[in-house]
Amino acid sequence: MTQHVLFIVTNAAVIGPHNRKTGFFFAEVAHPFDVLDKAGIAVEFASPAGGWTPYDAYDESDPAQKEFLESKAFRRLNHSRKLSEVDAADYDAILVPGGLGPMVDIQRNADVQKAIERAWSTGKLVTAVCHGPCALLSVDLGDGTPFVRGKKLTSFSKKEEYDYARDDVPYELEDALRAEGAEYSSASNWEPHVIVDGRLITGQNPASAGPLGKELVAALRRAAVPA
Repeated sequence: MTQHVLFIVTNAAVIGPHNRKTGFFFAEVAHPFDVLDKAGIAVEFASPAGGWTPYDAYDESDPAQKEFLESKAFRRLNHSRKLSEVDAADYDAILVPGGLGPMVDIQRNADVQKAIERAWSTGKLVTAVCHGPCALLSVDLGDGTPFVRGKKLTSFSKKEEYDYARDDVPYELEDALRAEGAEYSSASNWEPHVIVDGRLITGQNPASAGPLGKELVAALRRAAVPA
């Protein structure tokens, strides 16, 4: 039986006081998609507003990115479903890619929070990479406890942000996750780093997107085996 993963992607094309061009970080969709697609796992796309999803940092020298740009999946992405009209429980996992765009319209978004709560409460996998873990902020499962409290995770680090977009983001994601009680860790700047904590899988940066996809495939295969 085919398994399905829902990517929740930003609609934000600019961020910050300097109107920095942004969107989703292209590799953070293309690399996990490549891994999932080759594993025979279906991917669908949703966004807060539906429709067009702007992107940033496309690298035409990367075969996986070039292949994705030319794919039917990329065309589907640009006609993404409106998240409020999607039930996360219909999927085996959700994945929130990064880029700076999520810090505009994914973080503390009621529909995104509902999707995470719905996926988690129905036993599905929740995954996010780079700035994507901002989706986990202010999520609770009904008892007022922050979703991330006590969970091992990672995201784009404060050290990485210092040289990348410190003047453009509204807050430091690492600090915000720690403030809600997450057991945060990171590797060296721009090095792959993925943390699996039960059904929560997070990656630190663009280099972590492909490895996160591989961990997600492994987790989906485990979930598909009858107990």
